[in-house]
Amino acid sequence: MANDDDTQALERAYQPSPGLGVAVSDPAVNPGVPPHRERMTDKDPKVERTAARTVYTLFYLSLAGSIWAVAAYMLFPIESGSLIDVRYNNLFIGLGIALALLSIGIGAIHWSKTLMNDKEFIEHRHPTRGRDSTREAAVQAFADANEESGFGRRTMIRNSLIAAVVASIVPGVTLFRGLAPFATPDNPQAGDPVALLQHTMWKAGTRLVHDPEGTPIRAADVTLGSAVHVIPEGLNELGHAGGLLEEKAKAIVLLMRLRPEQLIESEERKSWSYNGIVAYSKVCTHVGCPVALYEQQTHHLLCPCHQSQFDVTDHAKVIFGPAARPLPQLPIAVDDEGYLIATDDFNEPVGPSFWERH
Repeated sequence: MANDDDTQALERAYQPSPGLGVAVSDPAVNPGVPPHRERMTDKDPKVERTAARTVYTLFYLSLAGSIWAVAAYMLFPIESGSLIDVRYNNLFIGLGIALALLSIGIGAIHWSKTLMNDKEFIEHRHPTRGRDSTREAAVQAFADANEESGFGRRTMIRNSLIAAVVASIVPGVTLFRGLAPFATPDNPQAGDPVALLQHTMWKAGTRLVHDPEGTPIRAADVTLGSAVHVIPEGLNELGHAGGLLEEKAKAIVLLMRLRPEQLIESEERKSWSYNGIVAYSKVCTHVGCPVALYEQQTHHLLCPCHQSQFDVTDHAKVIFGPAARPLPQLPIAVDDEGYLIATDDFNEPVGPSFWERH
């Protein structure tokens, strides 16, 4: 503890020096509200009408953008398999949606700046009580807002805004049409996601090849701790018109090599790996993102979208995250030339788990 001499020394050190004064400023004065400046729309009825026409024109332009986005979806169908259609589909749908949302935003801002009441006022705070007078005041506040904004009085602006907002939702709803094609007489399974994802290009004898080069993979070239992106042989020959993208989305695989003693394998799956090499679907069982991040030391696969983690040593079981089931395993072996081949297709549908499964 400090003695009395130390305490006195500290007090002297914090005393102001002789001759130095402390300036004390006057209390801050409220400058008040600046003088109100009238807008041109407040002074000139012609300018006001022009501003109103601008606002509802923007809202109708938004309506046109939404309609164009839906039309572009039908004019450039991605189901055609044409790469040009896919590009135009994304381009024109995006432009239509951008025009729809941007026009609503600009129109609403222009409305508030040029036509809505801009008189300054002070709202004094007071305790809130759940009385009838409070409810009546709330109703009156909505009525005042309607009067000040002109929402109920300016029918062209109101109707165009309602039409634009309703239409802006339509393109998003339309895009859901492409998630599950309808069944047709030529393709009765098109409306059944389980049937579509039950079978892929993998079959007995199909070689595992590098993605995207398409070169076969020798088992001896797969090093310990490596992770290789794999597709089935012959996939690249399909072309876009032949369903390349659709088949690749289902058949993509990640190949990894561990020490054989590190694998925990059930009796029925002991023949599905080769000398510590295992292959699992890259399609996450949560919402279908590509599972492509491999932690070499922990042997965990990580989905970058929602952080689901799978244990490669134990049948790719889920150890963390929202995924509901393990990644489907591709049974593999080696042919006479030492190349890795599949011995069968996946034994269950690939992809997300939220679809009903048989």
